[in-house]
Amino acid sequence: QAPDSFPPLRNEAAVRVLQGRMKGIQGHCNSCYMDAALFSLFSCTSVVDSMLFKPFPLCERNVQSILRDEIVTPLRKTGFVHAGSMMHLREQLTEKGQCSSFTNAEKDPEEFLTLIMQQILGIEPLLRLQSGGQEQDCYCYQIFMDKQEDLVVPDVQQLVEHSFLSSELKLVEIPSCFIIQMPRFGKEYKMFSKIIPSLELDITDLLLDSPRECCVCGDVATLECS
Repeated sequence: QAPDSFPPLRNEAAVRVLQGRMKGIQGHCNSCYMDAALFSLFSCTSVVDSMLFKPFPLCERNVQSILRDEIVTPLRKTGFVHAGSMMHLREQLTEKGQCSSFTNAEKDPEEFLTLIMQQILGIEPLLRLQSGGQEQDCYCYQIFMDKQEDLVVPDVQQLVEHSFLSSELKLVEIPSCFIIQMPRFGKEYKMFSKIIPSLELDITDLLLDSPRECCVCGDVATLECS
């Protein structure tokens, strides 16, 4: 029997289902990196729903069914995922990833996403980046940047542009899904106390060989100044 599927939450439904006490994904044993990543990927968007249903060539069915039936479905249906369901997934990741610390240690979200998307489900990379003439494929982009004194409360658009500029990066093509990890911080140091979500992201200036308007004459630009 095919499992029930629930669409991502939108507008008033998102507020009704996700707002209040005992909502979201319950944290336990340093699971925050995974909780935040899965909530971002599945609660209100369907852009990576193929992870839940598509029979990929390398797909590990058990991990896929746990992700779909024990995490995403209850999150969209009731707005709450119990820590036990997350631990079930973490135990499977520990087994498949041959890393014993997935059940108790804090990990980098990129490590988690690469394991589940590449090694377990066999999904093609979502991003193609170019730096110094060399192309690289990846599943998400982590913002790296030096402290900017003029950015006190930045938005995501500013952070992505600053990060790409400082790292001399370009997008080779428009990504089907652009997963962005905000600057890391720990208990002792936070680069920004707040980051404003950009509801839309303009990647025109981040694209390689994208035709753009000259800011002086209005014709198609032939030179780019960083």
